[in-house]
Amino acid sequence: MSETHETHEVHGTSGRTVFLLAHTGRPAAIRSAERVVQGLQRCGIGVRVLAEEAEDLTLPGNGAVQRVQEIGPETVADCELIIVLGGDGTLLRGAEFARASGVPMLGVNLGRVGFLAEAERDDLDKVVDRVVTRDYEVEERMTIDVLVRNDGRVVHTDWALNEASVEKQARERLLEVVTEVDGRPVSRFGGDGVVMATPTGSTAYAFSAGGPVVWPEVEALLMVPISAHALFAKPLVTSPRSVLAVEVQPKTPHGVLWCDGRRSVDLPAGARVEVRRGAVPVRLARLHHASFTDRLVAKFALPVAGWRGAPH
Repeated sequence: MSETHETHEVHGTSGRTVFLLAHTGRPAAIRSAERVVQGLQRCGIGVRVLAEEAEDLTLPGNGAVQRVQEIGPETVADCELIIVLGGDGTLLRGAEFARASGVPMLGVNLGRVGFLAEAERDDLDKVVDRVVTRDYEVEERMTIDVLVRNDGRVVHTDWALNEASVEKQARERLLEVVTEVDGRPVSRFGGDGVVMATPTGSTAYAFSAGGPVVWPEVEALLMVPISAHALFAKPLVTSPRSVLAVEVQPKTPHGVLWCDGRRSVDLPAGARVEVRRGAVPVRLARLHHASFTDRLVAKFALPVAGWRGAPH
């Protein structure tokens, strides 16, 4: 997975615009969004928000806040940054804007874990200061491209930052699948499904399904069975150049494909899902230089009492 780091210097605040995305269904997100808007405006930075979210916010009427009606490539046109306030679902929604535009995303976690977030609710003033001074770095996170074939024809294409999961629809029936890596079959089993993930997604659904944690700078793809009824259905870590595939067997109940838990499509019996490294990464704005190990310990509240470290 390639990473790029850009150091942003201060060149003044005139004419700058930031796109703000928030989960306005939560009172905490509303208060946080209003605080960020006020802080940016005091420094002369314009803010753009979705019209549907602006209705839930108390915003100044001086014209510095732009309300965008349509959702598309033009939504974040000319914005230097996307600030996202919310939990994992809102951050993944922000990733859709970031991927489509190439604009870096800066996440502020208002949820529980928030591995995609770079800051917490208590850091809002610091976030505003760092945005104003352009004191952040940008790194690229690997995505996956997903396609669905039926009778040999491509019937659906999608992408994901975290994972693509093939899951059963019927709770009372197992989903029979055959997994494949690089054009060769690996294993057939029945279960709840299969997760195919990026290193970024290794701490999300793939982790819950028993997959390994993969450091973000590692270039790899993951294939993790979900509650498989089989002797060999272990998590696999493959080359980033590999092509992963899951074939839904002809006489099994229909399944469903989920991409980042946000977009879904039904999978009829006999459907084939292929996953490969994405052509377009998602760019994340980073405020901290802490190691991923420290982030892992903090996010999962891992016990590390008794650690003494290497002798000096």
